[in-house]
Amino acid sequence: MTWNLEEQLLASGAVQLRPHEPFQWSSGLKAPIYCDHRSLLGHPEVRTHIAEGLVRLASPLNPSMIAGTSTAGIPWGMLVAQQLSLPFVYVRPEPKAHGLGRQVEGMSCQDQSVVLIEDLISTGGSSLRCVEALRQEGARVLSVIAIFNYGLPSSRTAFENHQVSLQTLGNFENLLHKATHSFSPEALASLKAWQENPQDWSTKQR
Repeated sequence: MTWNLEEQLLASGAVQLRPHEPFQWSSGLKAPIYCDHRSLLGHPEVRTHIAEGLVRLASPLNPSMIAGTSTAGIPWGMLVAQQLSLPFVYVRPEPKAHGLGRQVEGMSCQDQSVVLIEDLISTGGSSLRCVEALRQEGARVLSVIAIFNYGLPSSRTAFENHQVSLQTLGNFENLLHKATHSFSPEALASLKAWQENPQDWSTKQR
């Protein structure tokens, strides 16, 4: 039987869809979806499949270093680096306010060809701050690779503006396809409307 990421995300509860009882994100927006990919670390088989998928995307790029976003991308990035026998660093969203004030932790990434591993792409803002931090340290960022992508229009524009490619193992469209039989046509339409305009969708929930 073919292993499918979106099916596993739904079955494990790592991704939950609630169009009629939305979640509140840390940004304050309400959304019909919530992802907790950290929970996948506790499932060895799922963890292995995801790591292998990330490696399949990263390996053809011939990176000299793997980076992970702090904190969610660190374990996945380390798994990829281990399988490819490459150095690993992690990147904070902002420089530390104490000590050496570093944003990139680990060895120097000067002149390195880096693949940045992330767990989830929503707006893309946190990932792209890490991309810029790596570039400021002298690295060439080959791509951002993530487990799952909401596919929001704002994230596509942001990655284009920063001139960095984005690859993901799973996406919102495939997730909806797998969840089709679990929701009414009205609920599916609501989920699609959220993806097209999260801000407007959130406002209408209040």
